[in-house]
Amino acid sequence: MVARPMTQNLAIDIYSDVMCPWCLIGYGQLTKALKELEGEIAAEIRWRPFELNPQMPLEGEEQEAHLQRKYGRPAEEGARIRGHMKAIADGAGVSLSWEGEGEAPPAMMWNTRDCHKLLTFALIEAGPQVQTALKLALFRAHFNERRNLGDRAVLLDIAAGVGLHREAAKAALDDPELEARVLAEEAQAWDMNISGVPAMIVENKFLIPGAQSPEVYVNALRRVAEKTRAAG
Repeated sequence: MVARPMTQNLAIDIYSDVMCPWCLIGYGQLTKALKELEGEIAAEIRWRPFELNPQMPLEGEEQEAHLQRKYGRPAEEGARIRGHMKAIADGAGVSLSWEGEGEAPPAMMWNTRDCHKLLTFALIEAGPQVQTALKLALFRAHFNERRNLGDRAVLLDIAAGVGLHREAAKAALDDPELEARVLAEEAQAWDMNISGVPAMIVENKFLIPGAQSPEVYVNALRRVAEKTRAAG
């Protein structure tokens, strides 16, 4: 009887922003890849901060106006790109669609500094699984429920919803040391030449940029696992 090889554990740090649809798509594709690799490779996923719009005002900006101003593209092109992304998201097993009652409110872009502070707090306080639960809840609040992620009361409700202590989370938002850690991790991303997200760092040294297909993630993770085993 041939002994079954042990599952190899890999650490995956995902630099991302809650406003980024490709980050949610990338996570969906990665999840599919890890399901295919079940019994062969397991991953501990940690979310790292990356602000796409660090200068965004607290009142936010309507998404379409923001994208037209930032990229200079017409509304028709924006609608085509959104349709394309939604189709890819559906294939990845995630959703970018409004799921509330009635007509959807305008999609907005928000300042995400507080989101990143809460995510960092969640990792320190409760570990990677709770941090991922918070990240997914923030994605859902933004893309499917269109809640104001610049509103601290909304963020605290979401944090409490995944089991974080509300008062501790509130204190974290005002903690200068926590904000300094977020900024330091963002600077580290730039030092690693990460200028777009999602960007996945496997075992602290192997970069997988962008939202890839499940097949690309499967192959990349197998290569990393082989190199890690070879390095002993």
